Amino acid sequence: MPLLSTVPTRTLTTVTGAEVPVPDAERLIHLQFRRFAGCPVCHLHLRSIVNRRSEIEAAGIREVVVFHSSAAELRKHATEVPLDLVADPQRRLYREFGVESGPRALLDPRSWPAIVRGVARTLREARRSGAAVPPLRPEGGRFGLPADFLIAPDGRVLASKHGVHADDQWSVDELLAEVRAG
Repeated sequence: MPLLSTVPTRTLTTVTGAEVPVPDAERLIHLQFRRFAGCPVCHLHLRSIVNRRSEIEAAGIREVVVFHSSAAELRKHATEVPLDLVADPQRRLYREFGVESGPRALLDPRSWPAIVRGVARTLREARRSGAAVPPLRPEGGRFGLPADFLIAPDGRVLASKHGVHADDQWSVDELLAEVRAG
């Protein structure tokens, strides 16, 4: 599948019902494709985004995060995530952007440290606060791969990354470097 160079204009609806224009005429969009709702690796990654949200916003970036879970399932796991979260259980956006899934998501040893850290943190949080634990059989499966796209206000894809394992996405530093390079 050829890589997208321009993103057609559309409006995505978040799990809270807010509408998000993509592209955004005022800001860059960091369109993140994550795995399933409750994914411990995704939770670690999103925590890093939230912790540095002021830097990201100062760089003119709006975070939009897509999961291949239903809105109802995503709401169970996203109560404390102050980002635009979009449910895509039919994976329409995943197909359009060429985001894949496969066993290598979990079988690649580079993902194992994040899986262990993520599961341990999620279980601690669940014991402490009663937060939802990851589902044993997540909607859409557990083999999703992450992807990141930096989209300009005119719809051009300035940069992209298709992950090769579950923990292969842009860090905040890499995202900010892409903005400076773009």
